[in-house]
Amino acid sequence: MVLFSRSFVRKRAISIATTALVAATSFALAEDSTKAYHVRGTRPIQYVADRPDHSIEQSFLSENDAAMNKMMADMTIKPTGDVDRDFVAMMVPHHQGAIEMARAELKYGRNEQLRRISHEIIVTQQQEIAAMRLAVGDPLPPSAASPIEPETAPAPAGAVPAASSHDAMSHGSILQVQSK
Repeated sequence: MVLFSRSFVRKRAISIATTALVAATSFALAEDSTKAYHVRGTRPIQYVADRPDHSIEQSFLSENDAAMNKMMADMTIKPTGDVDRDFVAMMVPHHQGAIEMARAELKYGRNEQLRRISHEIIVTQQQEIAAMRLAVGDPLPPSAASPIEPETAPAPAGAVPAASSHDAMSHGSILQVQSK
């Protein structure tokens, strides 16, 4: 029998609550797609992207917008009656959207701390996608090359990345528990 730490359970509860919120939002947006991405008091992304002095920002915003649109469309599923499969069907595109957004940060961003966090996001989100697919008995896709850019050297063995919003150790433990 595998016992989970209080921290692990708390993080998973927060993750599930967040997922429920995202799922509810995607269903609500499917009902009225005209309200998507509107935040009161902000200017539309297109306003910033049309300014000629922001070509890098325009490319970044365009890639992020494409990632968000694909994520939201892919998260809108037809329920199957199997809660677990429906959860995975919505969470995989959600995680993939985070991966694509992190890749855009790596491509255009210059802040080293955010770039390290983006690397962590890519790795942990890929691990969680694999863990969720394994949990419902789906086969894993073939392994892909590392998402790290060629000009970025990998961290030395045993190096601890800067603090981020993701706890890589708890994410890695999901796969270890699943494989036992």
